[in-house]
Amino acid sequence: MGSFLNEAKPVVRRLMRSPMFTAITLITLAVGIGANTAIFSVLNGVLLKPLPYPNPDQLVGVWETAPGLGWTDANASPSTYFTFREENRTFQDTGIWRTDSVSVTGTGEPELVESLMVTDGTLPILGIQPIRGRWFSQKDDLPGSPGTVMLTYGYWQRKFGGDSSVLGRRIIIDGEAREVVGVMPQRFRFMNRNVTLIMPLQLDRGKTFVGNFSYLGIARLKPGVTVAQANADVARMLPMMSRKFPMPPGLSLKMFEQARLGPNLRLLKKDVVGDIGNVLWVLMGTIGAVLLIACANVANLLLVRAEGRQHELAIRSALGAGKMRIARELLLESVSLGLLGGVLGVGLAYAALRLLVAMGPSQLPRLDEISIDPIALLFTLAISLIAGILFGLIPVFKYAGPRLESALRQGGRTSSDGRERHRARSVLVVVQVSLALVLLISSGLMIRTVRALNQVQPGFTEPDQVLTLHVSIPEGAVAKPDQVVRTYNDMLEKVAAVPGVTSVSLTNSVTMDGNNSNDPIFAADKVYADEKIPPLRRYKFVSPGSFKTMGSPLLAGRDLTWADIYEHRPVVLVSESLARELWQTPTAALGKQVRENPKGVWREVIGVVGNERDNGVSEKAPTIAYWPMIVKNFWDQDLRVQRNQAFAIRSSRTGTAGLLKEVRLAIWSVNPNLPIADVRTLREIYDGSMARTSFTLVMLTIAAGMALLLGIVGIYGVISYSVSQRTREIGIRIALGAPQQNVRQMFVRQGLLLTGIGVACGVAAAVALTRLMTALLFEVSPLDPATYCAVCAVLIAAAVLASYIPARRATNIDPSDALRVE
Repeated sequence: MGSFLNEAKPVVRRLMRSPMFTAITLITLAVGIGANTAIFSVLNGVLLKPLPYPNPDQLVGVWETAPGLGWTDANASPSTYFTFREENRTFQDTGIWRTDSVSVTGTGEPELVESLMVTDGTLPILGIQPIRGRWFSQKDDLPGSPGTVMLTYGYWQRKFGGDSSVLGRRIIIDGEAREVVGVMPQRFRFMNRNVTLIMPLQLDRGKTFVGNFSYLGIARLKPGVTVAQANADVARMLPMMSRKFPMPPGLSLKMFEQARLGPNLRLLKKDVVGDIGNVLWVLMGTIGAVLLIACANVANLLLVRAEGRQHELAIRSALGAGKMRIARELLLESVSLGLLGGVLGVGLAYAALRLLVAMGPSQLPRLDEISIDPIALLFTLAISLIAGILFGLIPVFKYAGPRLESALRQGGRTSSDGRERHRARSVLVVVQVSLALVLLISSGLMIRTVRALNQVQPGFTEPDQVLTLHVSIPEGAVAKPDQVVRTYNDMLEKVAAVPGVTSVSLTNSVTMDGNNSNDPIFAADKVYADEKIPPLRRYKFVSPGSFKTMGSPLLAGRDLTWADIYEHRPVVLVSESLARELWQTPTAALGKQVRENPKGVWREVIGVVGNERDNGVSEKAPTIAYWPMIVKNFWDQDLRVQRNQAFAIRSSRTGTAGLLKEVRLAIWSVNPNLPIADVRTLREIYDGSMARTSFTLVMLTIAAGMALLLGIVGIYGVISYSVSQRTREIGIRIALGAPQQNVRQMFVRQGLLLTGIGVACGVAAAVALTRLMTALLFEVSPLDPATYCAVCAVLIAAAVLASYIPARRATNIDPSDALRVE
C-alpha cells in the first residue's frame, strides 16, 4: 500500500497541474461510461434480473400452438386448464387468468379499474403471500359462491388509507357486493399488468366445452422438471381434452382435430419481457460503440501527453527506471482517469436513467424494477477499469521503453515530426470515424423507418380531434341487454348535444388499443372441405356512426342504423382486406352472407370499410368483421350485448378540460353511478403505438450525435496537433514561396485520407452489423443505399470542416516566428 501511495501521489499532482486535460478527459469518459451504465441498468432490470418470485426458473407460461388455424401462440382455455390440472405429471399446480375492467361504486366517485380474474391456484403459484388476510380458496372459486376480492397495495392505500380493518368489508363491484379477503404486498407485480383488484374466475366445469381460448395460462414446474419435459406432458394431455369436454355449438370433433393443437410452454420471463430485448441489445451495442470512441479520444490525448514527456521518460530510463516501472505509472494514470470518469458517470447515469424511464415506451416491461443497483455499479466499475486499461495501453506500448538515443534526439531544431509518431493517433481516428459511421447509419435507418411509418394511412383521420373514453354498464346496474343499448343511446344523444361535438359513436375496441379478439368467419358462397375451420378474423362490435367519427372511409354499401340495432337485424360490415380476400372487390362483397360458426345465423354484408391498422402502423391491417353492438343468436347466446364500450367523440375542442367536463356531465346525466376511465385522444393512442420506434430513434440519434461529435473532435485534434508539430516545416515552406492554398490542402488531404479509410471500414462494418436491426425497421432495407450515401456525405463534409479549421490556422503562421520554434 505504501508503494502504491508513493506512485499515486505524483500521478495526482500531474493531473492537477493539467486541469484542462483532466477536465476534458473526465467529461469524455463520464459521458461514455454514464451512458453505458444507464442503458445497462435498463437491460439488467428488464432482461437479466430474475422475476421477483420465489424460484422463478420453475414458472412457465402455458401456451399451445394450432398450425391448422395459423396460431403460433394459442391462449389457454377453461378446458385446457381443467385437463392439465387433473391429468398433469410435471406441474406443482397450474392456473389461468385474464384482466377486465370493472366499475367500483359506493366508495366515493364511481371509477372504472383494471381487475385480475384468476383461478384459485394462480396466486399461490407465484409464491407471494398476502400481507393481510388470505389467498382465494377452492370454495371462493366455485360457481355461485359468495363474491370475494383481494386488494393490491396501492388501491388499499389510496382507497382505504391502509386501514387494517378492511378485511371483511364489502365493495360494490359491477353492482355486486364482494367481501375483501386479502391485501397483496407493495412489491407484488402480476406480470406487466397494473391491476387494482383481484377476483376469482369461478369457472363452471359442468358448462365447460372445448374452445374459448381467451385466457392466459401459468404453471409452476415440479423440482427438477425441464420445460421440454413439461411440453411432452402437455402433448400427452391435449388429446384427452376432447374426451373430457364436449365441442362448442356448431363445431365438430374433426374441426378440432384439424387445428392440430400442440404444446408451446416457455419460461414465464419470456411472457413478461416480450420482444423488447431486440431494442435493448441494439441500444446497448450502440452505447458501447460510443464508449469505444470516447476511449479512442482519450487515448489520443494520452499519446499527446506522453509525447510531451518523452525526454522525461528517457532520462528516467537512463537513470535506471525499468520498463515495468514506467509502464505501471502510465497505466496508473489512465486507470485513475477511468475510475474518476466512472464515478462521474454514475451521477450522469442516475439522471439519464430517470429521463430514460420517463421517456421510455409505456409498453416497456418491468419499468419499476429499473434502477442503479449493485450489479449496475459492478458493471460500471468493470467498464471503468477496462476503459482505463484500454486507452492506457497504447501510450504504454509506444513510450514505456523508449530508446534513449532516439528520444533525446527527437524534437531538436533540425528534425521534423516523423510519420511513426502520427501512426497511432491516425489509427485511433480511423477507428472513431468507422464507429461513428456505423452509428450514424443506424440512426439514419431509424429516421427512414419513422418517415415510412408516418406515410402509412392508419385507417382514421385527424386523430387530434377525437377523444376516447371507456364506460361499462354491469349487469347489476342494467340487467336487460336491450336496455343496455338504450342507455348507451341516451348517452350518445346527450354527448352529441355538447357544444363543439360533431359526431359520437361506440365501439368495444378503439383502434390500436391491444384488442385481439379473433374468431372464424364462414362465407355462404365458399366451400370448406373436410369441415376445416377457416382463418380467424378480428371481431369488433360497433354502433351507428363509428366510421364517420373515426374518419374511416366507407368504400361500399352503407353504415349501421339504429333500426338495425333495435330490430336485431342479421347484418355485418367487413374491412376492405376481408372483402378483397373473399370476393376480390369491395362492391362484390355487398349482399354476401357470413356467419361466425357453421350452424349460426347467416348475416348480410351491408358495407365495406377501409382498412384499419389495428395492430399499429408497422403491422399489416388485420381482416375485421364489424358486428352490431347487440347481436341475436350469436354463438351460444340468445342476445349478446357489449357492456364495456369505448366512446369516440369528434370535436374541435378535443384536448380541453372544458370538453371533458361537459362530456362527463352528459354521461352522468343518464346514470351517475357509471364510472368513466381511460380518457385519451386518438393522437395519444396513435403515438403510443409508435412509442417503441420513437424511443429507439431518439436513443440512436443521441448516440450517433455523440459519436459524430467525438469523431470530429478526433479529426480536429489530430490535424491540429500535426500543425503544431510541423510549425518549422510550414514556416520553411511559406518562406520558400509555397502558396497558402497548397499548405492548406496538405492538411485537409490528411484529414480526408483518415476519414476515407474510416468510412470504408465503417461501411463494411455497417453492412454486417445493421442486419441485426432488421426487426426494428419498416419498409427500409438494412442496406438502404440512400442512407449509406447520405451518412457518408455528411461525415466527409464534417471531416473537411474539422480539417480546414486547423489547416487555415497553419497558413497564418509567420515564417520568421516559425523558424525560431524549437
